[in-house]
Amino acid sequence: MLLQRLCTRSPLDLQRHVCRLLIRTPAAVLQGRANGSSFAYRSELRHAKRIVVKLGSAVVTRGDECGLALGRLASIVEQVAMLQNQGREMMIVTSGAVAFGKQRLRHEILLSQSVRQALHSGHNQLKDMALPVLEARACAAAGQSGLMALYEAMFTQYSTCTAQILVTNLDFHNDDKRQNLNSTLRELLRMNIVPIINTNDAVVSAPEPNSDLQGVISIKDNDSLAARLAVEIKADLLIALSDVEGLYDSPPGTDDAKLIDIFYPGDQQSITFGTKSRVGLGGMEAKVKAAVWALQSGTSVVIANGTHPKVTGHVITDIVEGKKVGTFFTEIKPAGPTVEQQTEVARSCGRTLASLHPGQRGEIICQLAELLTERKEEILAANKMDMDLAINAGSLSAALLKRLSLSPSKLNSLAIGLRQIAVAAQDSVGRVLRRTRVAHNLVLEQITVPIGVLLVIFEARPDCLPQVSALAIASGNALLLKGGKEAANTNRVLHQITQEALSMHGVTDAVQLVSTREEIEDLCRLDKMIDLIIPRGSSQLVREIQRAAKGIPVLGHSEGICHVYIDTEADIDKVIKIVRDSKCDYPAACNSMETLLIHRDVLRTPLFDQIIDMLRTEQVKIHAGPQFASYLTFSPSEAKSLRTEYSDLECCLEVVDSMQDAVDHIHKYGSFHTDTIITENEDTAEKFLHQVDSACVFWNASSRFADGYRFGLGAEVGISTARIHARGPVGLEGLLTSKWVLRGDGHTAADFSDHGTMTYLHENLPVGEPLAGQKDGNQTRDFDSSLMDA
Repeated sequence: MLLQRLCTRSPLDLQRHVCRLLIRTPAAVLQGRANGSSFAYRSELRHAKRIVVKLGSAVVTRGDECGLALGRLASIVEQVAMLQNQGREMMIVTSGAVAFGKQRLRHEILLSQSVRQALHSGHNQLKDMALPVLEARACAAAGQSGLMALYEAMFTQYSTCTAQILVTNLDFHNDDKRQNLNSTLRELLRMNIVPIINTNDAVVSAPEPNSDLQGVISIKDNDSLAARLAVEIKADLLIALSDVEGLYDSPPGTDDAKLIDIFYPGDQQSITFGTKSRVGLGGMEAKVKAAVWALQSGTSVVIANGTHPKVTGHVITDIVEGKKVGTFFTEIKPAGPTVEQQTEVARSCGRTLASLHPGQRGEIICQLAELLTERKEEILAANKMDMDLAINAGSLSAALLKRLSLSPSKLNSLAIGLRQIAVAAQDSVGRVLRRTRVAHNLVLEQITVPIGVLLVIFEARPDCLPQVSALAIASGNALLLKGGKEAANTNRVLHQITQEALSMHGVTDAVQLVSTREEIEDLCRLDKMIDLIIPRGSSQLVREIQRAAKGIPVLGHSEGICHVYIDTEADIDKVIKIVRDSKCDYPAACNSMETLLIHRDVLRTPLFDQIIDMLRTEQVKIHAGPQFASYLTFSPSEAKSLRTEYSDLECCLEVVDSMQDAVDHIHKYGSFHTDTIITENEDTAEKFLHQVDSACVFWNASSRFADGYRFGLGAEVGISTARIHARGPVGLEGLLTSKWVLRGDGHTAADFSDHGTMTYLHENLPVGEPLAGQKDGNQTRDFDSSLMDA
């Protein structure tokens, strides 16, 4: 059969096939399992070389169980072919023959009945025809050849050859047959051919209950078949696709059912199984039994959904890339709670945190500030370990090493900032923003409330942990922290100290540190559990999170392309001071100047010469913009792009014809972060401040002022360039949202209808003091009855 398939190909296809055999990825690139054991972590799945993909009946068939789901099948074939072309050995165990055959036989029966009806009646008028019950074996016999032809046609589009193998349970009981099957599969895989395997349902007998051989799984369905074959050929990975997301701790669809991300077989007794699949022989219990058997025999297993329209097109490749899809089976017992469990605990504890009196939240933050000072030796010792590891590895730049480093003075500054946040916490959650008397004894209030669960992802800057924790505590938000591995030791100590401070009011778990092997994309998939993501780090990190977080709002900026514009009426001393500070104080910061805009009249003046001399003295590399380059015979290297964030001692210098041109340039090439004008002309400055559409716009001030601490916020969770919610440096206020509270006295909407007796007043009331029953934390203030007078 294999020779026939190769011979029937065109010379061009045959040439392509032979070439692909010769240029396959070397085996060393794809490292399989070590010592015959399964992979311990998802991230290791990318090393899987030999992969079995099992397609359940619900994946292959349509919802009416009659015919194939061609779109899903095509996307699956594309993914398998892609992995095959990467040098992996792919094998498919498929269902669908019965459904395909049922479709064909129904069509033939209808056609036959219509012909007989027409001959009998003498005309083409058809009467209602009842279809007979179709026997499954007959359907399989009619559908198997068509199913294989479809696979072959689809794989041909990717120049991938396929081969068909039909097996029964008896083939595994006979040693000679099993060895022959094993030999055939290995030879096909060696020749870069995708074997497509199915049970021979045309002759197979019904499965016998409890007929497993000792230590060997019996072939009752395609789940057990896939597991048995994966073990027989020593596959690295078995991907079992069905119509559910994975394994749940209780039957899917029940209110409290939760998807299990990582399944350890020792926890199997805690699982409650539901009913079996709508089609096919197996249910989840059969899948788990087959998966555990394969896992214990050395093959890693993932059970995932192959029918979801939004993920079908990449579910297989996502699994192989180690992404958090479906349920991953491992023989390594998880060391701690999953990130889902951490998030649930944080949300529950965060609600308790939000209900505390503002003074109690302030006490927690003050205690955290005290602990930073008292435990500084422990913190600095952990930080030294991280610094030594980073220096020895040589993987961090000088700028990142500076961010990673902590010092006694930096810890003291942190403590001062935290105490400022503690003061601000006194008037945060539950503050009345607006109060309106809608009608007599009907008062509407808008009050501040926490956002919910925050996920803050930060790189090599451990000082971010206590800052963000304090802001979350002050605003009553639960917090999930994902720090860079470069600061793992420092982050662990700082988190322990934070939880120690939280414990004084029984909310220890409101701040969680994610220490598992969670990828950023996996965290960003928790759209039902996380309310806001805040990235703290490089522009690349922010962009990755913004791309990955499709269902969760992201507060941040992808780039910090900040401009400083020097007007014709600028003061020389101010120019030199501001430009030096904006570029040279901390060039890696997002608020550092990246482009210096100069009015053309400033060229060839003493001011221009002093600017150039200062930049050279500070060893700043200058890149010339197109306009600036046109003014010079010999110019610096021309800037590759006017949208570059250098994050180093480099900047672009460009010439503009006017203040308006500077504004236009900023709008075209800037990132709406921070932009500055240096001028003594107040009218020019005001126009610039009004027209520039950035989060921060300054006059005669360094761009480095765009910082929450300098703004008096105590600290910041980041800088936002978004158009909604918070903008610029985001402190406590940016972590609050609001809700509407209506206090009535038996009012109904009918009271205000055409025949009602009441009318709307919409009278604005003062917001200084809460009304009756309005609580400020756990404190209830006196009621001012004059506010309720008609």
